[in-house]
Amino acid sequence: MSDVIIYAVHDGAVMHAWAKDQGLADSDFIHFLGDAGSELTNALRMVLDDPGAMAVLGNPRCKRFSMLIEDGVIKKVNLGPPDEVSFAEQMLKDLE
Repeated sequence: MSDVIIYAVHDGAVMHAWAKDQGLADSDFIHFLGDAGSELTNALRMVLDDPGAMAVLGNPRCKRFSMLIEDGVIKKVNLGPPDEVSFAEQMLKDLE
């Protein structure tokens, strides 16, 4: 079974609202998770703490990335520029 996990440095309520807005709140394989305390973001060393971003956002956020994990093993990490919106095409290539 494959799952898509979308997480951000927000609380669970924000992530639930985002999933609902996208029509995915009842999805069986797309999950929206909050990392309000940045525990996962810190563990993955994906903290976006650039001074320019911090001046606008006010607190550290998460870099934009996609990750392919198979059987609990990270197989591929795609790290993109902050203005990158989607890694969908790259992830489809990674799955081949």
